[in-house]
Amino acid sequence: MNDKTKAVTLIGVPLEEGSGRGGCAMGPAALRIAGIGSALGELGYRVTDAGDLRPTPATELGEHAHARNLPVVAAFTRAIEDRAYRAAAEGTLPVLLGGDHSLSMGSVSGMARRARELGRPLFVLWLDAHADFNTPSTSPSGNIHGMPVAFFCGKAEFAPILPAGRPFVDPHQVYQVGIRSVDDEERQAITANGVNVFDMRAIDEDGMGAIMRRIIADVSKVNGLLHVSLDVDFLDPDVAPGVGTTVPGGATFREAHLIMEMLHDSGLVSSLDLVELNPFLDDRGKSARVIVELAASLFGRRILDRPTRAA
Repeated sequence: MNDKTKAVTLIGVPLEEGSGRGGCAMGPAALRIAGIGSALGELGYRVTDAGDLRPTPATELGEHAHARNLPVVAAFTRAIEDRAYRAAAEGTLPVLLGGDHSLSMGSVSGMARRARELGRPLFVLWLDAHADFNTPSTSPSGNIHGMPVAFFCGKAEFAPILPAGRPFVDPHQVYQVGIRSVDDEERQAITANGVNVFDMRAIDEDGMGAIMRRIIADVSKVNGLLHVSLDVDFLDPDVAPGVGTTVPGGATFREAHLIMEMLHDSGLVSSLDLVELNPFLDDRGKSARVIVELAASLFGRRILDRPTRAA
């Protein structure tokens, strides 16, 4: 985002079929109840809520033995790709309210299409405990929410979900931060494809600020667009328990807040995913409120703007 980008489009994605359990479909409603729209509006943005996508399953694809619920996920991917692309083309910043992480198959693909029109490279900042670089042949579970990065990088064309000639993201332009749970074959794939991975050890050793400065510098020097994809499980479960794939040892709220402040200052962010929020597993809306706080930081809320809350 930059000073000229003061319009935001909220796109609800009640998708849970890409994950292994129910509950993520309630994520968009929880984020709205937690005040995502008003938080951005108070920061001076013109916020349009486009409602929730509810596509008809792509039954022509049929079921896939190693990619669960393919017709539903494929239909959402197509709808998300189109809606994210149109929101960006209209001059707004699309914010995808998830929904499980398979939604990024559509959001990143839509932004890649827009980036190609603009003649600018698209970079992806993947804030997650997981690399999500599996394919149906490597995934232990067959859950598609573990495959989106491989998909939008063109390494998982396991079904005709989107046109084969669409633009892909160069794996060297994917930056994964907070990683701490990777399958064996997936580890080999991210290494072979040159994905930039900053696991929790890298964060502990180098510091979040240094890592973010490197990422921002890489995007800035080629005038890139930056898509940010924030998974609730990026955060430590003590900070945000409302997710079905908790992994201990995640980022603190302060580390996540620093990322968002630095991203806002960079003016590079062109689109945002907020994913894997499962209100059924949350503690009285705690995770939804944390995600809204972080989103507000990304859009410019400062420490001095934060009201003190009663304990």
